[in-house]
Amino acid sequence: MSIDFDVTSGQSGWRHAVGHGPDGVLRQFRTGPYTFETGGHLPEIVIGYETWGELNQDASNAVLLEHALTGDTHVARGDSDTAGWWDGFVGPGKTIDTDRFFVVAPNLLGGCYGTTGPSTPDETGRPLGSRFPFTTIRDGVRVEARLADALGIRRWHTVIGGSMGGARALEWAAEYPDRVRNCVVIAACAESTAEQIAFAQIQTQSIRLDPGFRGGDYYGAADPDGTPAPGPVQGLGIARRLAHITYRSEPEMDVRFGRQAQHTEDPFGSAGYDRGRYQVESYLDHQASKLVGRFDANSYIVLTEALMSHDVGRGRGGAQAALSGLSGVRFFVAAVDSDRLYWPEQSERLARLLPGTETVHYITSPIGHDGFLTDIEQLGEPLRAEIFA
Repeated sequence: MSIDFDVTSGQSGWRHAVGHGPDGVLRQFRTGPYTFETGGHLPEIVIGYETWGELNQDASNAVLLEHALTGDTHVARGDSDTAGWWDGFVGPGKTIDTDRFFVVAPNLLGGCYGTTGPSTPDETGRPLGSRFPFTTIRDGVRVEARLADALGIRRWHTVIGGSMGGARALEWAAEYPDRVRNCVVIAACAESTAEQIAFAQIQTQSIRLDPGFRGGDYYGAADPDGTPAPGPVQGLGIARRLAHITYRSEPEMDVRFGRQAQHTEDPFGSAGYDRGRYQVESYLDHQASKLVGRFDANSYIVLTEALMSHDVGRGRGGAQAALSGLSGVRFFVAAVDSDRLYWPEQSERLARLLPGTETVHYITSPIGHDGFLTDIEQLGEPLRAEIFA
């Protein structure tokens, strides 16, 4: 279900311009034209979002929750029939208590869950595809600021996110320090590293080199026999396989799968190389199939390259200069101790760059990077004490 709002926020004053309906139900807001940081332009940007709870009279209880790369707006079940990806963390009586706080979860610019992205049709009905502009994390934050204006939120009580969501939260604090009271950065860093960019480049190239990609304009394409073309599903599947390896830890995979064969399959195959799979191969195939069934390949490229561009110090004199002056924002930095994509040392460095932030809180999990999803409730006690008291 999607509810479309066309509301323009005035330049003077702050008002509750956009109402909110059932908790956990996708809504959309038309923000108007937008010129991207690198010069691209679109005549209309729509942002998809979900909300939970009630905004109080002075709009001081608003929490912005930022999803990760292939995440969506559905953080918690709310009034919907579908569980959310942080159900144990967001809701009545939870760490982010929706009886006390008004939670907003927007889909990032370029995504495929309600916000304008490559699959969005232009005014003629043709999907934007390859014409969608290069997008940065900063672009996404600037569009989200328009949503905040329309909701009547002048200053967020807290902006929180993990992984790419953590990069988005940090960019919010740097771009709009007077609009962020608390910033919670989980399993993220000040700028994407060379290794993170390298992993990401293989993923985007896997999609682009798939013959079904068709230069990014695969929507509605047909094979020579006239049957609908599937798009770059093989490339997207490979991208997901690689990404998922970085999201989990080596010990977790070894304990969980080892060298076991997948049920009755024989990994040693036959003389014709028609071999079966190891359990870990089956697992990666399953993860690829799930993503291909729910995510747009162009959006995967756009958002991955946005994350590659993440550098909070870009245009601000470097990370130290950008972050050291943010004394008006209270920061909470957390890491996963087994993370091999966003190493704990990177969170420690981030904390050193932030004013008044001496402690990095740890999620202890054998899983790896995905611990920010599976074990987030470990942060409940310190977050309630320091941020959501």
